[in-house]
Amino acid sequence: MGEVAYFAFTDIIEEHLFVIKLVEADKIAHARKILVGEKLEATGIQGTIVKEQVSYNSQWSFHLEPESIEFFAYAIEVCDASIEFVEENLDDIGGATLPDCFWCPWVSKLVEEVFIEN
Repeated sequence: MGEVAYFAFTDIIEEHLFVIKLVEADKIAHARKILVGEKLEATGIQGTIVKEQVSYNSQWSFHLEPESIEFFAYAIEVCDASIEFVEENLDDIGGATLPDCFWCPWVSKLVEEVFIEN
């Protein structure tokens, strides 16, 4: 397996941090460029919700499937929701609420790389 990196993002409630795991070199490089201000477009985070807690994101009962994560500049409204909304409505996610478990929080903002020991 290649490089693995973890990044935290916030949303409308800035004290909520959500950690993602990136497993593809180009996406890791893109995330690092966002953090240093070299990427000003395609900075939002989107991906497929997995309704399971993971050790690197233990504050929440769900995570994003690492291989599904992408960065976006614009997204459709049907996939927009806050971290807290997803947590509070997790049983409904995947149906009428965030169809196919696809999530694209519009105000997601990458804030830091997180170093996790394995």
